[in-house]
Amino acid sequence: MTKLNIVLFGPPGAGKGTQSEKLIERYQLVHLSTGDIFRANIKGETELGKLAKSYMDRGALVPDEVTIKMLESEVNKHPEANGFIFDGFPRTGAQALALDAFLESHETGIAAMLALEVPEEELRARLKNRALTSGRADDANPDVIQNRINVYNNETAPVAEYYRAQGKYQGVVGVGTIQEISERLFDAIDQHA
Repeated sequence: MTKLNIVLFGPPGAGKGTQSEKLIERYQLVHLSTGDIFRANIKGETELGKLAKSYMDRGALVPDEVTIKMLESEVNKHPEANGFIFDGFPRTGAQALALDAFLESHETGIAAMLALEVPEEELRARLKNRALTSGRADDANPDVIQNRINVYNNETAPVAEYYRAQGKYQGVVGVGTIQEISERLFDAIDQHA
């Protein structure tokens, strides 16, 4: 069975979590958000959570080997899934290679990388608002916000080139109403499905 595996990509505040809900509903996919997985481990005070928190508190990326093992464990919990939305992963070239190898071992692969494209000014406003509405402390500090955007631009955005070289990258305008953005994503997925 070919699974519909999507990498949902974009900077912090681009709307990946919000749009993932729409994609799950439409395509019956399993949402794997590294941020949610890290936060669950932090809340549970697991060793992995404590390690992840030490990096996240600085706005830095959690090391690849930790992230990959955790994600593989989550994928293996859902053998009957129609596919997965990878939200916040891969964030490095090494993670992209590891994800491809892992999915190949399960006789599947990434169908598309959909990148939500949002101007930085809009990202900062969204993150500031999210801090007020969701209690996400990591979104409240302007210096941490800017560092997260910088980390994305310098370390994560190059992953797009990996998928572009495979013909799987598609930019999607991430500004507008939630429904307008969802429709753009549906159109992009339907081209790859």
